[in-house]
Amino acid sequence: MEIKDLHPELIWKYFDEITKVPRPSKKEEKIREYLIDFAKKHKLTYKEDKAGNILISKAATVGFEGRKPVVLQSHMDMVCEKNNGVEHDFENEPIKTYIDGEWVKADGTTLGADNGIGMAAQLAVLADDTIEHGPVEALFTVDEETGLTGAFALEEGFFTGKTLLNLDSEDEAEIFIGCAGGIDTKAIFSYRNTMSPANYHYCKLEVKNLLGGHSGGDIHLGRGNANKILNRFLWQTMNKSDMVLCSIEGGNLHNAIPRECTAVIGVPNSKKEQLRIDLNIFIAEMEGEYGDTEPNMEILMESIDKQNVCIDMSTTKHLINALYACPHGVVDMSKDMPGLVETSTNLASVKMKPDNKIVVATSQRSSVESKKYDIANTCDAVFTLAGAEVTHGDGYPGWKPNLNSEIMKIAVQAYEELYGITPKIKAIHAGLECGLFLKKYPGLDMISFGPTMTGVHSPDEKLNIPAVEKFYNHLLAILKKA
Repeated sequence: MEIKDLHPELIWKYFDEITKVPRPSKKEEKIREYLIDFAKKHKLTYKEDKAGNILISKAATVGFEGRKPVVLQSHMDMVCEKNNGVEHDFENEPIKTYIDGEWVKADGTTLGADNGIGMAAQLAVLADDTIEHGPVEALFTVDEETGLTGAFALEEGFFTGKTLLNLDSEDEAEIFIGCAGGIDTKAIFSYRNTMSPANYHYCKLEVKNLLGGHSGGDIHLGRGNANKILNRFLWQTMNKSDMVLCSIEGGNLHNAIPRECTAVIGVPNSKKEQLRIDLNIFIAEMEGEYGDTEPNMEILMESIDKQNVCIDMSTTKHLINALYACPHGVVDMSKDMPGLVETSTNLASVKMKPDNKIVVATSQRSSVESKKYDIANTCDAVFTLAGAEVTHGDGYPGWKPNLNSEIMKIAVQAYEELYGITPKIKAIHAGLECGLFLKKYPGLDMISFGPTMTGVHSPDEKLNIPAVEKFYNHLLAILKKA
């Protein structure tokens, strides 16, 4: 069976089509063209703003003309991650999907259910003339994953609705009414190439096969950070021998917990055997610390030929010390909503650039604005002390929960009538576009919900099939009541 044959037919039909349209962040041209073609085919009014956001409008069904417009919102782009050894061109090739029991997965890459399934739900509502609803405005935003660019650029008056349903959450039977704000902190180290010493043993160290995951939604799970783990061994080795660092690369996206990191180092030939002993001890220690949370973790060492150049010793020491000192993980838990992470930081990536620069990317999140900046400043201080050039992104605001929300009450009632249980009301530590919408449209009444998916922002991403049907039925019930 293919995913297009699943039930409900329309939402899976459109999700299948969406997986075939390349849509990396900042490169959404093909998915925008797909959406415009859809609007034209169904004779629906559409418009596009300067940022590339698209709004498709559908009139109310008969008997619902007096209702106020409801905005359905999701983002077009997807996180593009793949396993080592997997060949995939995200800009030109479709995602290869398959069914595994009650789950839809992708073959070695991210699936793009975040937020493709939200888009599919919007299209299904727009295409189906048998469902009952008031006026619908379907908003598709660009570049949510790497900067919320579309939400930042959204102009006032682009849509008219005062109620918004964000379809970008990942836990069925849960309704989200708040989210964390975020900011990025970047550190740039400038280094000199120096001649690699002779009479040294050179090797490549690698940490791989970690679970990774979303730096907001999964940060509380205690998963390993490949950058932190490998750097921990580098720091230990640097302080036991005259180690040289030739290269280091780890992580990728700012909002993904890094799953892999590699480094090339050299130690005096006299320390070669001790290095292997130390690594074996380190591996045992990491298995003891992460055995339950990272069952597939591998820490490897491979001997290689002598390298021509290495990073100057001063920069090496400053970089490794800074990476060791840089915080990662949960900083504070919420005192208002038990179980919710309030503040966190992610040591996301370490990249060497051709111009003798090493760029370290980190991201900070908090539902408290002052604490968001406090943890960002902590990271700033660490890297400033290490001599790096530090900059911050613009950041984005959080979304303060409104426990008196009318659409929340409607959504709860609809779910209770459908399934006989009360859905959980929660806030999420991940960033949603809702905070920015609220800034542009004060008084907007919003909730966020979606079907169950796990492993988002990693090749382990999977979408629960039964949850999609429950989510879609819930959406239709809300539209009928709103």
